[in-house]
Amino acid sequence: MSAGAAAIRIEAAVRGADRLGETPLWCARTRKLWWLDIEQPTLQSFDPASGRHEAVAFDCACLGTQALTASGERLLGRDLELVLRSDETGAERPFATVETGLDNRLNDGRVDARGRFWVGTMDNALHRPNGSLYRVDPDGGVTKIAGDVIVSNGIAFSPDGRTLYFTDTRRHRSWAFDLDLDDGAVTDRRLFADHSATGERPDGACVDVDGCLWTAFFAGGRIVRYRPDGRVDRTIPLPVTNPTCPCFGGPDLKTLYVTTATKFLSPEQLAAEPLAGALLAIEGVGQGLPEHRFGHNPKEE
Repeated sequence: MSAGAAAIRIEAAVRGADRLGETPLWCARTRKLWWLDIEQPTLQSFDPASGRHEAVAFDCACLGTQALTASGERLLGRDLELVLRSDETGAERPFATVETGLDNRLNDGRVDARGRFWVGTMDNALHRPNGSLYRVDPDGGVTKIAGDVIVSNGIAFSPDGRTLYFTDTRRHRSWAFDLDLDDGAVTDRRLFADHSATGERPDGACVDVDGCLWTAFFAGGRIVRYRPDGRVDRTIPLPVTNPTCPCFGGPDLKTLYVTTATKFLSPEQLAAEPLAGALLAIEGVGQGLPEHRFGHNPKEE
C-alpha cells in the first residue's frame, strides 16, 4: 500500500519537553529508538515493547549528532568533537575533531552503506555561512565535502546508497548528490527542493523503502514525503509547530518517529501545544530502512 493510501495514526510515544529533540535512530540490537536533546544535552531511548523511556545527561554545550557503530559503541557529537561511547559503562574515548576555530557546532549526521559517517556543522548564531558538510572515515580521517552552509541538516541516502541528500535549513533548500560508494566521492550536486520563496525551513530527513524522502519542517508543523524526482507525494500535518527529524523504527520499521522542539515557542504557544517537545509516533505511512553502522563495510565481508 502506498503511503498516500494508508490510514494514519499520530500519538505521543514519549510526552517529553525537549528543547531541541533531534537525530532519532532505531537500533535493531537494543530494539529501542534513540534520540538527542541537543540544547539540554541528553541521550534518550524509548522501548516500544515496554514503554520505558530513559535519559542520560551530558556535560557539554550541546550534543549534536549520533550514529550506531560496528563495535557496538555509539558515535556522539559533542560540540565539534566526535567521541565513541559505551552505553553500558558510559566510558568515552575521543575519535575525531571535525572543525576548529569557528563558532559552530555539529548538527545532523548519518552513516552510508560503506560505513562512513556524513555530518554537518552549523553556525551557532544561525545566520553566518560558516558551516560545512564532512565525510568522516572509520580510520578517523575527516574530509570537507561542501562549505558555505548556515545550518546543516537532512542527511539521508537512497536505498541503493548512491544518492546523498543534504539540506541547509536557513537557506531553505535541499540538494541531492551522486555518491560513489567505493571512494566516497560526491558529484553532480543538484537542487532537490527549494523553499526559499516561502522561507520555510526543511529540517531532518529519512528515506523509506520506496526511495522517498521524508522531511520535517521546523516552524512548519508538518512532515513532507518527496518522490525521488523531488515532487511532493504527501504532506502530514502534525500537532506541533516544531517537528525536527523523522526516523522509521520498531521491529518492522513501520512506525515513523518524529522528534520535536519547544525552542522559540512562546508561553502561549507552549500552553496550546501539549505535545511540543514530545517524541511522536506515526503509524500507517510506510516502512523504513535499517540504519548503517559506522565502521561496517559489507563489501569487505
